[in-house]
Amino acid sequence: MIDIHELNPNQQEAVLARDSYLRIVAGAGSGKTRVLTMRIAHLIQDEGIFPNRILAITFTNKAANEMKERIRKMLAEETAQPWISTIHSLCVRILREDIQTMGWPRNFTVLDAEDQKAILKEAYKEFKVDAQSISYNSMLDYISNNKGAEISVERAYTLAGTYSGDKTKAQVYEFYLNRQQSLYALDFDDLILWTVRMFRTYPEVLDKWQRRFSFIHVDEFQDIDATQYKLIRQLAGTQNNLYVVGDPDQTIYTWRGADVNIIMNFTKDFPDARTITLNENYRSTQCILNGANSVIRNNKNRLEKDLFTRREGDAKITHYSSASDEYQAAWVADKIRSLHAKGKPYSDMAILYRSNYLSRALEKALLDERIPYIIYGGIRFYERAEVKDALCYLRMVTSADDLALQRVLNKPKRGIGSKTMDTIAAEARSSGRTMYEVIRDEKLFTGKTQNTISAFVNLVESWKRKAADEHTEIYRLFESILEESGYRKMLEDDNETDRLENLKELIDDIREFSENYPDSSLDEYLQLIALYGDRDETMSSDYLQLMTVHAAKGLEFDTVFVTDMNDGIFPNERAMNDGRKGVEEERRLAYVAFTRARNKLYLTDAGGYSYILQRVRTPSRFIEEIDPAYIEHLGASARADGTMREHTLSNVLFSTRDEPFSAKLEKAKLPSFGKGELVVHAKFGEGVVLKQDGGFVEVAFSYPYGIKKIAAGHPSLKKKTELKN
Repeated sequence: MIDIHELNPNQQEAVLARDSYLRIVAGAGSGKTRVLTMRIAHLIQDEGIFPNRILAITFTNKAANEMKERIRKMLAEETAQPWISTIHSLCVRILREDIQTMGWPRNFTVLDAEDQKAILKEAYKEFKVDAQSISYNSMLDYISNNKGAEISVERAYTLAGTYSGDKTKAQVYEFYLNRQQSLYALDFDDLILWTVRMFRTYPEVLDKWQRRFSFIHVDEFQDIDATQYKLIRQLAGTQNNLYVVGDPDQTIYTWRGADVNIIMNFTKDFPDARTITLNENYRSTQCILNGANSVIRNNKNRLEKDLFTRREGDAKITHYSSASDEYQAAWVADKIRSLHAKGKPYSDMAILYRSNYLSRALEKALLDERIPYIIYGGIRFYERAEVKDALCYLRMVTSADDLALQRVLNKPKRGIGSKTMDTIAAEARSSGRTMYEVIRDEKLFTGKTQNTISAFVNLVESWKRKAADEHTEIYRLFESILEESGYRKMLEDDNETDRLENLKELIDDIREFSENYPDSSLDEYLQLIALYGDRDETMSSDYLQLMTVHAAKGLEFDTVFVTDMNDGIFPNERAMNDGRKGVEEERRLAYVAFTRARNKLYLTDAGGYSYILQRVRTPSRFIEEIDPAYIEHLGASARADGTMREHTLSNVLFSTRDEPFSAKLEKAKLPSFGKGELVVHAKFGEGVVLKQDGGFVEVAFSYPYGIKKIAAGHPSLKKKTELKN
């Protein structure tokens, strides 16, 4: 008999229930994996169900392996194991047995992402398609969408009409399908689509697999898409038991096809279904849960479910509002350093953000504090390909070194082949010049190649002239380079939203540098970035993790920082433009983020102007939705009593109203600083006041910061005497 005495009543009910159709609504941290594995062990050990009659579908290999290991430990050693696999692995098993009914051999090939791109490269060569005009990723999306909608090649040509770009895509689509046929190869989309089609076309095959399984379990049910649901319903049929586990409040993958309505409408599809709710959380403190509950409660399309916990802990959620993303990052890094100094391992802490581009300021602050970190499931900001490309374009203005030239001369594609590059490099070596000096001073080629190279040289020379003008702001120069080089258009044409956001964040980085170091040059900026980009930190086993909220799904940490909680960022601007549906998904994402924390949750937002949003940043609506009883406010938006105020000093100074900055300063109630007074700045550390001129204070800081002019009312600047008090 499976020992269930340590389970709570709802968990016990979920393990022992005998209903044919069960929907287990499992809140964050409610022990769903434990319940699901004990349910399967109970069926085998207590109900006498043969293991090979039980199927459990998960969505990652990691989850499948974890479930297998847990069940193995619960059962006697000689007991056979049930079927536990990802949905794609299940389809491979099914197709290996029965794909011959579709006229294909059982030893078909499964294509991975690299295999798919290899076929596209063949097609692009065949039809003379430029990968810069139609990226591989956008083409794979087109193919996937066509397959999912069951659009034939003939239909694709019809839909393309007279549009040359769409006709080219249809040609590549036809080539791709033919190549798959000749190789007897299926991609990941095909595995599910072909299984569904085979079951629909050959009822006898479907009947065989329906008789194979009596009990079907589906984990993370809130994340399945329409095609996956078709497959599950086919396998369940009318005779088999179906047990689904998920949480509508954690549906965060709609951009991947997940549909929250599938789990919401489960009882409509299966009228006899019973719902059991697991709402006791074993992870977070009550303050964190109450805060998360008060936010998610604003969603209309959800199943009512308030998480609770028996865990003690009265630490409120801390919200810190800063004047800019730079100060936000400095505050977060300082807090992490302080917590680590008090004995908390870095590995117990994590920083979560809505989008990858937001890691830039955080990474710089962590490097400044020498805090070891990794980007979970991602690449460090200054190591991202588009950031490296952009910085190489800037290097063309300063050093025009060979490495920079080789990286950008053909990005975007300008028809410069490897032979042309070899010729330029050989001439540079023989004459003792840089490659750029060679193409600037000589005409090594004729015709189109030479015209292209000359046009590139003219662009670089025009950028150099702009850079030499003392009135040119560095970030404005950078914007011109991205525009005139065609690099921005290349990314826009490919719908590379994430890469474009990274470039906009790089523009913000350059602008911040210009504001902090007004007398510095572009070359000095590039030298500073080289220090960040080339640092090879010694990574111990104790490191901080940075990740997007999507990547954090399923993880938990003692202490969590969720940064950049600003409207337009989190919730995301595109989601806000999608109306209630979009905002509700973002709210679910916030719910997931908050419930990653076990003992302490920090939320931060940044004020000031956002280049990406093209407006002044304001705190996220999700912060305002948190019940005031469970949150404390610090920084620019906090009143003395710890509540949130509507009009802060930064609102007065940096609002978008057409009013002179000097007039705003006069309206603000600013502190006064005396010459020689000691101050402390969140980013620059201790300094000595040189003078105060109206609304600005001139302060001398230690190397490498030097003398800075800072707004007197800036929340990051404090008198040392105030800190002691």
